[in-house]
Amino acid sequence: MKKINALRVPVTHGLKDVYAMDMRLAYQAACVGQFNVVAFGRLAAAISVVRSALEQSQTNISLAIDTLDAAIETLLAVRRKGDETDIWEITESELPSVLSGIDMAEQCIGTLDVALLAQTADKLLQDVCGEQGA
Repeated sequence: MKKINALRVPVTHGLKDVYAMDMRLAYQAACVGQFNVVAFGRLAAAISVVRSALEQSQTNISLAIDTLDAAIETLLAVRRKGDETDIWEITESELPSVLSGIDMAEQCIGTLDVALLAQTADKLLQDVCGEQGA
């Protein structure tokens, strides 16, 4: 019996644009002092979904996960400050790490599959909702 490979639906330009808009608009808001918890959530979610999906697909893109992890660590620091002070900002010294993460996420997203991104986003959302309910 012949093995049938699962259909891989590549990420389209439209989906890439959605992720890019979530990341770039949030980054731009941070650069002009208009960053808030909603922008933070969109940026953090987009980078986290791409990072987790890359790990699941066992990416061979050099330094991708390390670069995204560095951006996520920076965003965790931003979250801690925002939660404590209710002031949501990415400082001047934090911007390069976040921008590197955005650039890497945009570079890598085309190597991923639409279903994997959707499943990863759903799982991360469930994890966050479970964390908040605990």
